[in-house]
Amino acid sequence: MVKLVALYKKPEDIAAFEEHYHKIHMPLTEKIPGLKHVELSKFTGSPMGESEYYMMAEMYFDDMEALKAGMSSPEGRASGKDVMSFAKELVTMMFAEVEEKVLAKAAV
Repeated sequence: MVKLVALYKKPEDIAAFEEHYHKIHMPLTEKIPGLKHVELSKFTGSPMGESEYYMMAEMYFDDMEALKAGMSSPEGRASGKDVMSFAKELVTMMFAEVEEKVLAKAAV
């Protein structure tokens, strides 16, 4: 499994960002072919205090081929065009391979 990770810095107008993200951007993103799961995380701080980042979006695909096909589809291009319209200066994107590790728990 692979994912496209989008890190968003804190927007000046959080309410406007949230409204656009959830009412316009996510409905576009959810239509991307091959997209299996989206996970959104809002940062509450960092070990060094306040974080410069506001939110992280993780978009999961079966493999890199599916991710590339989805992002190059009309729906993927529409989502990418939209993010550049409202968050171009805020967003950093990267690809990642997912490696799941199950932690062994001590028997009780």
